[in-house]
Amino acid sequence: MGYLINRREFIRQSSGVLAAGLASSLMPGHVFAQNTAPKVRLGFIGVGLRGRDHLHNALAFPEVSITAICDIDPAAIAAAQKMLRDSGRKEAKVYSKNDHDFENLVKSDDVDGVIIATPWEWHVPMALAAMNARKYAGVEVSATVKLEESWALVDTFEKTGAHCMILENVCYRRDVMAVLNMVRQNLFGEIMHLQCGYQHDLRGIKFNDGKQPPGVGVEFGPKAFSEARWRTQHSIDRNGDLYPTHGLGPVAEMININRGNQFLYLTSMASKGLGLHKYIVDNGGENHPNAKVKFKLGDVVQTMIKCANGETILITHDTNSPRPYSLGFRVQGTNGLWMDDGNQIYIEKVSKTNDEWEPADPYLKKYDHKLWQQFEKVAEGSGHGGMDYFVMRDFVEAIKNKTAPPIDVYDAAAWSAISPLSEQSIAQNSASIPIPDFTRGKWKTRQPVFAV
Repeated sequence: MGYLINRREFIRQSSGVLAAGLASSLMPGHVFAQNTAPKVRLGFIGVGLRGRDHLHNALAFPEVSITAICDIDPAAIAAAQKMLRDSGRKEAKVYSKNDHDFENLVKSDDVDGVIIATPWEWHVPMALAAMNARKYAGVEVSATVKLEESWALVDTFEKTGAHCMILENVCYRRDVMAVLNMVRQNLFGEIMHLQCGYQHDLRGIKFNDGKQPPGVGVEFGPKAFSEARWRTQHSIDRNGDLYPTHGLGPVAEMININRGNQFLYLTSMASKGLGLHKYIVDNGGENHPNAKVKFKLGDVVQTMIKCANGETILITHDTNSPRPYSLGFRVQGTNGLWMDDGNQIYIEKVSKTNDEWEPADPYLKKYDHKLWQQFEKVAEGSGHGGMDYFVMRDFVEAIKNKTAPPIDVYDAAAWSAISPLSEQSIAQNSASIPIPDFTRGKWKTRQPVFAV
C-alpha cells in the first residue's frame, strides 16, 4: 500500500459508491490488541451505503458478532442480511417497524455497542438512546448539528459513563498519522499554524435522478437517491462549515485538543453561493422547478480558530464547486512545514535549498506510524485506503476492554460544534464566537492517548 491514500478510491467510497464509569475515560485500553476474546456484539443503526461499509469492516473481526440491524428501507435490510449470509454469519435481528425502532434495538441484552450511520439529524437522538441504555455508541461524522446536541452528548456520558466515539476515519489516514509522528518527534519544531478542510465536489451527491450512483439529474429530497434525499436540505437551510471533522479531527490530535490544549474562539466568513444553482441550470435547464430553490450555503466557507496554546487553525469548506478533492492539510512549525496538496515538505537546515519544496514521500516512509507498519496487510480491503479498518478496530477494542475509545465524547462534541458556531459567526457578520470547553476544565490534566 502506498503512503498516500489513493484519492480516486477515497472519493469513490466517501461518495457512498460501494456494493456492499468516568474513570475509564482517562484510562483507554491498549489500542489494536491482538486478543480476540471476548465476543463483541454489535448492532447497526442505518445499513445504507455507509452503514454497509462499516458492516463489511466489522465482519473482518472474528471476535465481533452482528446481532441487530435497524433501517426503515427494506432494500437496505435485505442487502445487509445478504452480506451476513455471504460471510457465513447468521442473519441479524431486524428493527424496522418505524423511525424510532432503534430505541428497541439499543435496549437489547444482545448488543454491546452500536454503529450509527444515518442522516446527521438522527445522530444525537440515536447516540443518546444507546448511551442511556449503557451501550457504546459509534457515531458517523459530523456527530452533532446543533450546539446543544454537543452538550447533550457530554452530559449523557458524564451521567451514565457510557462512551461515545466519533468515527472520524481521516485521523487514521496513513500520511496523516506519519505527520502526527513527525509532530510528536518535533521535526517541525513548535507548531504555530494548521490548515485543513473539506474541499470536495459534492454536486453529484447533492443531486441525482433517484437511481443508483453514479446517476445524473438535479433532484433532491424524496425523488432522489441516498444522501441527496437529506443532505442537500442542509445547503438550503444553513450557511456555515457543514462538515468540519474530516480536516479538523486530525489536526486537533496533532496539537492535543481536549488533552493539554483547547479551542478558544472562532470567526467564519462565507462567499456568495452560486454553484448549486448553476449546476441545476446546466444539467436540468432554467425551467426546472429546482432552479427556483434558494441555497443559503456559501460556496466557500472559511473558519479561523484560536487555541489556548496559541495555535491558529484555518478550516475551508468547499463542496459546491468544480474542483479536485483535497482536505487541504498544512502543518507549520518553527522549523518547517508539510502540505498535503502537492505532497510537499520543507524543513529548515535539512531540506537542500531554502526556496524549493521537497517531495514528502521519503519523510512519510521514514516516519510511517508503527500501527500502519504493524497492520498494513490486515487493513487491505477495508474502506478509504485502510483507514476504516483502524477506526473500527479502535471501537471494537474499547468495547472488548471496557475502556474509553481514543477519540471520545469530548472530541465528538468539540469538533462537531464548529459547524453551528460557524453559522452563528457568519450570521453576525463574522463575529468572534467563543467555543465552549466541553471538558469543563479537564483538558488541563488529560493526557494524549490517540495512536500513542
